[in-house]
Amino acid sequence: MKKGIHPDNYRPVVFKDMSNGDMFLSRSTAKTNDTVEFEGETYPVVKIEISSTSHPFYTGKSKLVDTAGRVDKFMSRYGKAAKK
Repeated sequence: MKKGIHPDNYRPVVFKDMSNGDMFLSRSTAKTNDTVEFEGETYPVVKIEISSTSHPFYTGKSKLVDTAGRVDKFMSRYGKAAKK
């Protein structure tokens, strides 16, 4: 790999899937103030809503993962109208 092509803040970062708690280590320039212990080391952590371990396309499950309650809000408004 060529030297000097990556930014100075290109470092190991843990990405944490907030829907199921899975974590994986990668390298990134993402800014974060949070840290987490992962495999005996402390790394900066970036919290994400969905990843390949929880996305229905990759898991093969048709379960909807919704952290903000948007599906419930939609169903409470329009769910009864659709059943008629």
